[in-house]
Amino acid sequence: MSLKAGIIGFPNVGKSTLFNAITKQNILAANYPFATIEPNQGIVTVPDERLKFLTEISNPEKTIPTTFEFIDIAGLVKGASLGEGLGNQFLANIREVDAICEVVRCFEDPNVIHVEGHVDPIRDIEIINIELMLADLEVITNRLNRISKKATMSKDKELLKEFEILNKIKEGLEKDVPVRNLNLNEEEQTLIKNFNLLTAKPIIYIANVSEKDMFEENKYVSLIREYANKEGAKVITLCATIEAELNELPEEEKEEFLKELGLEESGLNKLIKATYDLLGLATYFTIGKQEVRAWTFKKGMKASECAGIIHSDFEKGFIRAEVISYNDLKELGSEKAVKEAGKVRLEGKDYIMQDGDICHFRFNI
Repeated sequence: MSLKAGIIGFPNVGKSTLFNAITKQNILAANYPFATIEPNQGIVTVPDERLKFLTEISNPEKTIPTTFEFIDIAGLVKGASLGEGLGNQFLANIREVDAICEVVRCFEDPNVIHVEGHVDPIRDIEIINIELMLADLEVITNRLNRISKKATMSKDKELLKEFEILNKIKEGLEKDVPVRNLNLNEEEQTLIKNFNLLTAKPIIYIANVSEKDMFEENKYVSLIREYANKEGAKVITLCATIEAELNELPEEEKEEFLKELGLEESGLNKLIKATYDLLGLATYFTIGKQEVRAWTFKKGMKASECAGIIHSDFEKGFIRAEVISYNDLKELGSEKAVKEAGKVRLEGKDYIMQDGDICHFRFNI
């Protein structure tokens, strides 16, 4: 799957530090605006505890986790929709991602400048949201200007539908309602897909706190959580500098450090998992002596389509899928025990793949 998540936010909120930690890449992170100009891209491994168990029972030659892509995008400032700062470039880059991870500064530090003068997370979120809505409004208005006369005089049903949904979006944006909060149905979403609207993309807010605020929610995080709850968005709290330090450690030392901090997993792992879910992704597995492998699929995909992720021939010649639930395998302890319990299922091409399915595809070419 080629889906991407974009990391956005004001300059100096910790975007590039976070991206460094996520992808373990040493990109430029500096205390001045626009240290990131070209979007940096990195592939991240999706943490999945299930792989450890599958590896233990299969003893394969190799284990391959699933991945997806994060992109670090230049910091945005007020007026981006009018070309301020790197506005035009920022907006073009964010159109290319499928989900938004917005880093919001929730720490005080006199040594790190804030482009708006002081820390105010809700102001920062609203500035970015307004800039994205203004950019969307321009796209929608331009399209309406081109089709309005033809749509009102024509009997073209598709054009009339487009005209109606664009006006619905325009009214929403003028009331400061992002497209993702308009509850568009599937048909409406299909009609606007090609516009690649910025505020239609799902979003996660990342509250970047200081080390001392990692274990107790500060006033800034509480404000973000309240704001996010209104639009059904998630909030992930982490300290980007601590996460960066964690990722410099060997795996064993990292686990020990997390225990000392009283944490079950890192903030980055929580973020990666939450973003994976935000993108509408899930995982199925293939297991054998050569390899145990996790495969990413889009929720709602059919078995034949998922087979095609491995190889197009698997989809073309699909016969059926032998499917074991991960939970059944975990409970019974081996493939043999699952088979003896009669819990191996034979599924056809229209079977909707479930997260955690362990599959063996049968095909003929």
